[in-house]
Amino acid sequence: VESSQRQVRLVGLSATLPNYEDVATFLRVDKGRGLFYFGPEHRPVPLQQTFIGITAHTKNRFQREKKMDEVCYDVVTDALRNGYQVMVFVHSRKGTGTTAKAMAEHAAMEGELEHLFTGEEGTQENDARTQFIDKVEKSRNKELREHFRNGMGIHHAGMLRPDRRLTEQMFADGAIRVLCCTATLAWGINLPAHTVVIKGTDVYMPEKGTNVDLSILDVQQIFGRAGRPQYDTSGDATLITSHDAMARYLDKLVRATPIESNFIKQLADHLNAEVVGGTVTNTREAIEWLRYTYLHVRMCKNPLAYGIAAKQHESDPTLRGRSRELAVEAAKLLDERKMVRYNPESGNLAVTNLGRVASIFYIRNQSVATFNEMMEKKRVSPTD
Repeated sequence: VESSQRQVRLVGLSATLPNYEDVATFLRVDKGRGLFYFGPEHRPVPLQQTFIGITAHTKNRFQREKKMDEVCYDVVTDALRNGYQVMVFVHSRKGTGTTAKAMAEHAAMEGELEHLFTGEEGTQENDARTQFIDKVEKSRNKELREHFRNGMGIHHAGMLRPDRRLTEQMFADGAIRVLCCTATLAWGINLPAHTVVIKGTDVYMPEKGTNVDLSILDVQQIFGRAGRPQYDTSGDATLITSHDAMARYLDKLVRATPIESNFIKQLADHLNAEVVGGTVTNTREAIEWLRYTYLHVRMCKNPLAYGIAAKQHESDPTLRGRSRELAVEAAKLLDERKMVRYNPESGNLAVTNLGRVASIFYIRNQSVATFNEMMEKKRVSPTD
């Protein structure tokens, strides 16, 4: 906005951001006139939150899953008896199908499948189902057809778009009463239900090669799906997790943890984009550019989280020195990977064809380094 000298109106919206004032500082908002905070009291539909901690008496993962399925079934059937639709959130694509199958088996064993899930002859739910039978049978998704017969649906990013849309339409029209889905539905599509259940909080993280806790922001976003303003006077949200994890989630809800910046991890790629765009031509301008980032706001607020010692912050309260270190490190890395030409003496930064291509096609500097390495090997051994 400042470089173009044009009046542009920026609107920042978030449903789950605890440190909204930091974002206001980052966006240069006049906090007296342009910052608005709407707490839970402004929610059009009151939300009842329930946390269930399961104590595992065994280390067997399948036994724990079975216990969780039983608790989930009890919560879902309670809602169905009251005439409400339910969304059950799980954390893997495969988990959507296995959860729906487990509930169908449990319902059949209890003799409640037709009464609670599929709807008996002549009921409104059964009439809605008949409208979609032909469309469902035409789908190539075997799981979708199978779960539809049991009055349930699944939804995840691995499904074809027409199948996802069909599932959303069926749930919106009441043809299916239970929808097992992944968290992508909570973030991307406006499809609320009276009752929302989060089954389990273990999420696999490939970078670490292990399970981690589901983010509290994801929990809040999913809980936000509970309660339909135009139909319901209340909403129910239930989190089912291990007894140990429950204490951690309750603590996070009471003490909101500020959102930190991960900008340092991608700093080189963003600096390259600025150099290609012509807004940064030397390290001095790069330092100034860094001062306009959310990273700089959080570094000043919480320096220890970014490796800045208390003495260093006292001697350099604006963190210009640390900003220079970051800019020079990123410039050297880009120069090493032939994406930018960096002159340490003058501090000038010049774009290269490789850097321009990487910026236009959103190629990360790590990938460019791999390409360079492979091309170098090709030059050394042309016969290969």
